[in-house]
Amino acid sequence: MKKKTIALIYGGISSEREVSLNSGKQVYEALDKDKYEILTYDPKMDIPRLVNDAGRIDGALIILHGPYGEDGTVQGLLDLLGIPYQGAGVLGSAVAMNKLLSKHLYERAGLRVPAYIVLKRGDLVDVNHIVSQLGLPLVVKPVETGSSVGMTIVREDASLPAAVEKALQFDVAAMIEAYIAGTEVTGGVLGNDDPDALPLIEIIPGEGHEFFDYDAKYRAGASQEICPARIDARLTKKAQACAVTAHQALYCQGYSRTDMILKDGECFVLETNTIPGMTATSLFPQSAKAAGMSFGQLLDRLIDLGIQARRRQRVRG
Repeated sequence: MKKKTIALIYGGISSEREVSLNSGKQVYEALDKDKYEILTYDPKMDIPRLVNDAGRIDGALIILHGPYGEDGTVQGLLDLLGIPYQGAGVLGSAVAMNKLLSKHLYERAGLRVPAYIVLKRGDLVDVNHIVSQLGLPLVVKPVETGSSVGMTIVREDASLPAAVEKALQFDVAAMIEAYIAGTEVTGGVLGNDDPDALPLIEIIPGEGHEFFDYDAKYRAGASQEICPARIDARLTKKAQACAVTAHQALYCQGYSRTDMILKDGECFVLETNTIPGMTATSLFPQSAKAAGMSFGQLLDRLIDLGIQARRRQRVRG
């Protein structure tokens, strides 16, 4: 059987570059070298080479996080080059990257979200008004980043302006959310037309971490991740349905992972990741493993889903 030529794209220029480099290296190791010829590209310096090689590439794995990778920019380039790739297209990638637009679409789909206010650079941080509307504690984060970059939990009025300023270092707008105290879970979704919900993972940030922040996500042993989550069957089914609804509401395809808080039998959707972390021990591969799929098999599946999606686009075109 002829090998497929796969472009493995990782690195990039966002604040999450190091995470992407680590993920990309592990994906390279996990890919079956008997099935694939693997060409590696770092968008920081390799875009011209990717364009030049496009004619011999059968598919791509985009292992990028944050702006200029997870936001539809690289997806648009690959569409222009005719290269199939895993996950959401330009529309779904751009929509999911913007937390404000995502919330609007979640709400239209009937999903519950924490109450929120958005401030842009130059807006007055009216502490009294914000706290009267949302209460305390508050979650403050940039509208367009991932991996909890720029995020703060605010427990006192006086800390709010600094938290907003921190978020605005990473984006032109900051989102302020009501803090929901409950069980944090994340739900993976896999498939194109009729996606399946994977087993839920319960996330317990380790000692010294107020929330599942950057360090808690990526430092080994910093958090406890339990799969399947320790919740009853009814709530499990409800949260999995929320993950699928969120996936579809944001025009995703292929796969995604939606973060949620469960409280008093209700599911509050936080955000959806269109390119979840992809080391062997990352959350999405853990879910896939619980569903009986090895890391290598998951990568095979993602490549196949990307090629299938591209074929449908050609028919429509």
